[in-house]
Amino acid sequence: MSFTNITGSIKEVPKPKEEKRTSLGDVQRTETRTKRVMYPISGIVGQEMMLRALILNAINPSIGGVLIRGQKGTAKSTAVRGLAEILPEIDIIEGCKYNCDPLDTEKFCWECRDKQKKGMIRIDKSPMKVVDLPVGATEDRVVGSLDIEKAVKEGVQAFEPGILAKANRNLLYVDEINLLDDFVVDALLDAAAMGVNTVEREGVSVSHPANFIIVGSMNPEEGELRPQLLDRIALQVEVEGISDIEQRVEIIERRNRFNKDPQQFRRDFESEQEKLRTRIIKAKQILGRITTTRENLRTIAQICVAFNVDGHRADIMIERTARTNAAYENRERITNEDIIEAAEMVLPHRMRKKPFEEEEFSAEQLRAVVNGTV
Repeated sequence: MSFTNITGSIKEVPKPKEEKRTSLGDVQRTETRTKRVMYPISGIVGQEMMLRALILNAINPSIGGVLIRGQKGTAKSTAVRGLAEILPEIDIIEGCKYNCDPLDTEKFCWECRDKQKKGMIRIDKSPMKVVDLPVGATEDRVVGSLDIEKAVKEGVQAFEPGILAKANRNLLYVDEINLLDDFVVDALLDAAAMGVNTVEREGVSVSHPANFIIVGSMNPEEGELRPQLLDRIALQVEVEGISDIEQRVEIIERRNRFNKDPQQFRRDFESEQEKLRTRIIKAKQILGRITTTRENLRTIAQICVAFNVDGHRADIMIERTARTNAAYENRERITNEDIIEAAEMVLPHRMRKKPFEEEEFSAEQLRAVVNGTV
């Protein structure tokens, strides 16, 4: 039997190059939608209290959000989405998915902590955004999803951020908030209480900062909001259809002008938008200088006792809101008018009610308490 000698070198057959998988985030960033033309918030007729509540939260996010209750067609969604165009810029860490604050190192996400160790922190600016939370959103879409198999092998890189990640240091808007599924409400409550969103699956845990301004809108005819979430939202305003004839006519005329030529309508209100934007920025700058006297605090405490509210959260929220209102009005001291305006938005949904009793908030009684005539 003869053998054939084979000469040469053996080369390893190269493996086919693995294609990079496209993440959900990359898909979402693809330009696949027509850009929405926003109705300018300064073009809204009436609804002053709703607009004031939104603006005060933009100036001071620590107030704790606002719930807008009212009939259909009263500019609730228009106002919230229009707010996005006048929100101030914030400092963020460049490339961070969670909008981490460069000055708040204690609340860095794991990616920013790693950048900090390597000395790779770069600061960027980004306008605050209005992030929508759809009523039918799944739990993974809200809190984020975790690939267990990949997490065991690669660690936190297996986490796909959700809506709460995008909402960090931004405004989270929930239209028809009273129709949210219970699991979403629970996630919002946890994040609002701790300022952190934690996702746990099969013993693997991932967390990231989740401080957001929650803004909800609802029609009370479709059901009430869970008390636990209602208590977490600082301010509440009621909006109704305007009864003044001239204002109703103005609403029709402005809407027709916007529908006919949106860009021209926006140009017509650009100076008003800029004034509002400048006023918000100035209020943020002087907010830290606003003083609250002990007499102011006594007035706030007297109001909360007179209106029979539970706990002390209302006192704290009235003080924050009054201080922010003073800054918006370019004052360095709180006045009784600031306290009254704040209490009108904080108290209505916090008054203790007996079973089967519909106790109504009274603005006249509020002024009487403040003026010392009760």
